[in-house]
Amino acid sequence: MNTQTLNTITVYVPRDSTALALGANDVAAAIATEAGKRGVKVKLVRNGSRGMFWLEPLVEVATDAGRVAYGPVDMSDVPGLFDAGFLAGGAHALHQGVTEDIAYLKNQERLTFARVGVTDPLSLDDYLAYEGYVGLKNALAMTPESVVQQVLDSGLRGRGGAAFPTGIKWKTVAGAKASQKYVVCNADEGDSGTFSDRMVMEDDPFMLIEGMTIAAIAVGATEGYIYVRSEYPHAIATLTQAIAIATEKGYLGDNILGSGKSFRLEVRKGAGAYICGEETAMLESIEGKRGVVRAKPPLPALEGLFGKPTVINNLISLASVPIILARGAQFYKDYGVGRSAGTLPFQLAGNIKHGGLVEKAFGLTLRQLLEDFGGGSESGRPIRAVQMGGPLGAYMPQSQFDTPLDYEAFAAIGAMIGHGGLVVFDDTVDMARQARYAMEFCAVESCGKCTPCRIGSTRGVEVIDKIVANQDRPQQIHLLRSLCDTMVNGSLCAMGGMTPFPVLSALNHFPEDFGTPSEKAA
Repeated sequence: MNTQTLNTITVYVPRDSTALALGANDVAAAIATEAGKRGVKVKLVRNGSRGMFWLEPLVEVATDAGRVAYGPVDMSDVPGLFDAGFLAGGAHALHQGVTEDIAYLKNQERLTFARVGVTDPLSLDDYLAYEGYVGLKNALAMTPESVVQQVLDSGLRGRGGAAFPTGIKWKTVAGAKASQKYVVCNADEGDSGTFSDRMVMEDDPFMLIEGMTIAAIAVGATEGYIYVRSEYPHAIATLTQAIAIATEKGYLGDNILGSGKSFRLEVRKGAGAYICGEETAMLESIEGKRGVVRAKPPLPALEGLFGKPTVINNLISLASVPIILARGAQFYKDYGVGRSAGTLPFQLAGNIKHGGLVEKAFGLTLRQLLEDFGGGSESGRPIRAVQMGGPLGAYMPQSQFDTPLDYEAFAAIGAMIGHGGLVVFDDTVDMARQARYAMEFCAVESCGKCTPCRIGSTRGVEVIDKIVANQDRPQQIHLLRSLCDTMVNGSLCAMGGMTPFPVLSALNHFPEDFGTPSEKAA
């Protein structure tokens, strides 16, 4: 018998939704069963995903050389893995080497996602062992004004897409006079190709809780809400458990860590309407109303949830706060370029060989992301277009792939980084159909409050159909551009105001797709 069997060996199998969808529970059960048959003592830890989705389920084994990875593992592979001595890091066709040395991971700058895939998401001991709650303890030892200043000095900007400086929001709420203030996390992750919010909620929930608690202390809030879409049942369940654990251990609730400060937190489940990702529609939904956009002013920072001053931040913005308070504003600001400080978890989806999550400092190019990390298209065909920033983001052609991932650089070419999600298309894509989809998406998801969005999107679908059908094409193209101008400048929120971005980018960069089949061939 191998001497390894005399000791308990730790094996990690992810509990992340992606891994579960690919059979991780069956793999975990098979490993436990096989270990029992062979008389081997195995401790199974259900960690988060490392974000290398093409290797899921990714099984890791703790060895003297570090954690060794095997993947993608099917339950039928388990007996063969035991035969090959995988519990000691033995050679096998699925052997990926030491996890930390895999190039996809090794070449990242994991600040926000440092624990994701490493720890048991619901082990507070694990969280504390990996710098957890250091930021909160530092914040409790500071004045609220100093906490806000740290966030301001870090250069952290909203990770939901608008890139508004997080510290300015906090400063506004902190300066507002009110008997009650709130902190709201917008985790309504509805953009296509995005999953970083879900991964934090499922794979490192205490980090979000800590970030929100720091925000509450900084602005004087005592109640908070995490708004999660109903399509994320695993995230909702994990968050709920983590909140209960944090409350029981004194990191939430009354008298946090004996500081005399209080913060209560709860999860609110949305019904999946895309418009509820807009902050004011989200507030309406939390209040139990229909998700309809509010007119501004007043700003939510002054009159937000239930009419009270409210900090509203995207999940990744709040999850970035603990490391800023733990290591200092300058540490965080040293990453990135220009006004785009820090890192962003980029999410690779669509027709891409190595889909998954890549946390990098701002400044690398889109091409580096697609080729060095993504490995090119899954189909092996040339990548023709990339949509970044969700369904309202511009379609970027190959000529723009060398643009650095920087908020200002993207804005300069009419594109946006948004939530960091990108969807890849190879050269078989029909960009006229993609433009039509953008208009149709807006028509379906519009809250209906303003005319440019409600009616403009419906007319837009009709006009694109006429362009493709060559019904007075020049006039229809002119009409489409005029319609887009009205939507950009007349819509109440970004839903209608940004729908023209993918439409116009497709029309400008891929005009041949709006012609008849004979014209395309020519």
